[in-house]
Amino acid sequence: METMTKVNPMNRYKIILPLVIIFTLIAGMLLGGIVLTKFFKNKGNTNQSLTQTDKKQLNQNVSEERQTAITRAIEKVSKCIVGINVEEVRTVQDPFSNDPFFRQFFGDMGPQKQVVRGLGSGYIISEDGYILTNDHVAGNATKISVTLTTGETVTAKLIGSDPVSDVALLKIDKKGLPFINFGNSDNIIIGEWVIALGNPFGLFEINDKPTVTVGVVSATNMKVSAEGNRVYKDMIQTDASINSGNSGGPLVDAEGNVIGMNTIIYTGSQFSQGSIGVGFAISINRVKKIMEELKSGGKIERSSNVGFRIQAIDDQIAKYLGLNDKNGVIVTQIQRGGVSDRAGLKVEDVIIACNDEKIRNEQDLVFAINDMRKGDVVKLKVLRSGSEKMIEMKLE
Repeated sequence: METMTKVNPMNRYKIILPLVIIFTLIAGMLLGGIVLTKFFKNKGNTNQSLTQTDKKQLNQNVSEERQTAITRAIEKVSKCIVGINVEEVRTVQDPFSNDPFFRQFFGDMGPQKQVVRGLGSGYIISEDGYILTNDHVAGNATKISVTLTTGETVTAKLIGSDPVSDVALLKIDKKGLPFINFGNSDNIIIGEWVIALGNPFGLFEINDKPTVTVGVVSATNMKVSAEGNRVYKDMIQTDASINSGNSGGPLVDAEGNVIGMNTIIYTGSQFSQGSIGVGFAISINRVKKIMEELKSGGKIERSSNVGFRIQAIDDQIAKYLGLNDKNGVIVTQIQRGGVSDRAGLKVEDVIIACNDEKIRNEQDLVFAINDMRKGDVVKLKVLRSGSEKMIEMKLE
């Protein structure tokens, strides 16, 4: 009789189940590897495709993001800027002419002619070659050379110059030139961005392109003291860096319109010549008025005699006249028979306004009178014996 052994089903599962698990893991790993390989391969192809397709667009986007109103304005006006080189012949007195000791060795050579060279900036204002710059750049020049952004240097003619306003008008014999557009300096906003372009330290002549500095409008309607008869009023103050050689160049707004002519800088001391962030430009509305007169007549006739002398009001004068403050100037002398005498101005009159401009000190009145032309009417508001009185006189 055969003996039969019964197999326990649980023992069978103990053998098969581990094999199934192992097979499943191996199959899963193989399938996962295939999927991951395809995924990373496709991902790599996608990145490569994006780089090739969008690289140009990406660069273009970066360029567009770097382009601002400032860079567009610079691109608009750069070709209108010129560098100016001048020669001026000055008469220099012999330094030994008054010294007997040196004269016995060198003799009396008398006045000597000396050629002085200078440089500055300017900007083209018409396609036929009119150029604006400062009087102190080209007003007394015997030879003027203008360098364009094309690298070409041409001789310029002085059409006219006004030392009082410090504006000069030049002309070159060229046609089809790029030219700058005039803005309106009466609409300037304090704090708005501005651009100064020009030829600082003669760098234009080296590179055939202007140097650009950027800042803001710091103040408007400024008066700046100056030597001689120059009248710097209606000035725009800016912290855009202005240095030696920038004189005569344009101050431009963010739309590429010229709003001023860069003219003077404040350096802080006589031993410093670089910019410290305080520069001044003549407002373009003032420049335009002067330019039109220079274009038609070559000069502005300002020689006139008002026929009176003034001085500042100190504490003693204010007390003597019973004044509440020291604003204004007092008339100390009247030319008999002169224009002011005929108009009725008197000694001890206190001038407090001239042509509706408040007069606080001597400089205010000098600015107002020096800026006028022969034939203009001067309207003075004066205090006389405690009462206000209007005096009008025509400059002769």
